[in-house]
Amino acid sequence: MEALIMEVVEHFCFQGTYKGKKPWGSGHINDTYLVTFELDGGKQKRYILQRMNKSIFKEPEQLMENITSVTGFLRERIRENGGDPDRETLHVIPTKDGGSYYVDAEGEYWRAYDFIEDAVSYDLVERPEDFYESALTFGRFQRLLADYPAETLHETIPGFHDTRARFEAFQKAVEEDVCHRADSVRDEIRFVLDREELSGYFGDLQKRGEIGLRVTHNDTKLNNVLMDKKTGKGLCVIDLDTVMPGLAMHDFGDSIRFGASTALEDEKDLDKVWCDMHLFEEYTKGFIEGCGGKLTPKEIELLPMGAKLMTYECGMRFLMDYLQGDVYFKIHRPEHNLDRARTQFKLVSDMENKWQTMENIVKKYAAAKN
Repeated sequence: MEALIMEVVEHFCFQGTYKGKKPWGSGHINDTYLVTFELDGGKQKRYILQRMNKSIFKEPEQLMENITSVTGFLRERIRENGGDPDRETLHVIPTKDGGSYYVDAEGEYWRAYDFIEDAVSYDLVERPEDFYESALTFGRFQRLLADYPAETLHETIPGFHDTRARFEAFQKAVEEDVCHRADSVRDEIRFVLDREELSGYFGDLQKRGEIGLRVTHNDTKLNNVLMDKKTGKGLCVIDLDTVMPGLAMHDFGDSIRFGASTALEDEKDLDKVWCDMHLFEEYTKGFIEGCGGKLTPKEIELLPMGAKLMTYECGMRFLMDYLQGDVYFKIHRPEHNLDRARTQFKLVSDMENKWQTMENIVKKYAAAKN
């Protein structure tokens, strides 16, 4: 592996003399390394080096075109606002032939970024303030990219949030029942089918022109925001592989689904699972504030629906994978995907019970914005 890293390193415009590498981060998609170089005078310079996952991202060239275009746009906007683009967005290190990626002898795709020093990310919400800061940062991401022509971006995973298409695929999986599991999960299947109207909700609004496409991140977990170690403030959005055209409500909703839950995604004891309204409020406050008036009144009104729909969609995907024999999501025990689906459906039910509270929270911060 060291020889391969040395080969790859030689093709990027890194500063200094290569000194070594170590695995980095908690991601499960790409292979990520922190590589260290020594500069004149003995100082160190560090970079992130990643081997991209071609099995998930079928068109790495398009993916990198998205990332370089978006980060370049962000850098300009950050400079205009008096910020520090070297800390507030990713910086793609070019290859020596001027490209944004290198293809090794085995056909694997590699890319590199400047390493942002004195920053940290968190896998779980330990303090409400961290959740607020992540919301502020993802909202600021929306604000800075509000004028970017979203339709010019490639779909790195086509149909990623086409909930209607996912619902139809789910129906097919139930009918085919390739693993003969459907009879044991009839209640869960009924939960999905009874909420069919959710699957086309946003798509119908788009067709009527009531909501439009934006540049969206599409993986708005807490650990995709770097926090400044000294100030604790949200600093930079990372992991831009799924940046593509989408809806602001999807980004908001995915954060709530993951971050405002009181339990892990695969918790077996559903009595421990609900949507924490204090965390929902912290995130709503930060997201609307970070967006800085760039969301339309309709988009803001639909934020609770974003949370419910994203949670429903994710639960449906887990259940479909269980029905098909656990072929997409990695599992670590029998019925792992079923447990995941049940936690999502419990969250959906809890949101339905707290719907008026969620809407009132959104209205409170929408009014504060104005």
